[in-house]
Amino acid sequence: MASRDFRRMLAGYGLTTANILYRMPDHPGILQNFVWQDYDLHPEFPELRKFLDFWKAKLDGPVHSVVVAHCGLIKPAEMRLVGDEFRLN
Repeated sequence: MASRDFRRMLAGYGLTTANILYRMPDHPGILQNFVWQDYDLHPEFPELRKFLDFWKAKLDGPVHSVVVAHCGLIKPAEMRLVGDEFRLN
């Protein structure tokens, strides 16, 4: 049985890293850094959006900026069907 992450990669998910800068609740002049990483779909990023919605609803520190990096780990060119098989003695 293939792992959940591998099945997600075959479905088009890729590794996504978000660098989130947010303001400290007690000291709004200070920016703090948070790194989020998960498998997500490019370009909509539903998992990241869900996390940022949670952040906005439940956490006190307002988000200043988000920088996203995404890499599809399994690309279509890497997966292909084999049409023939040859055996050499």
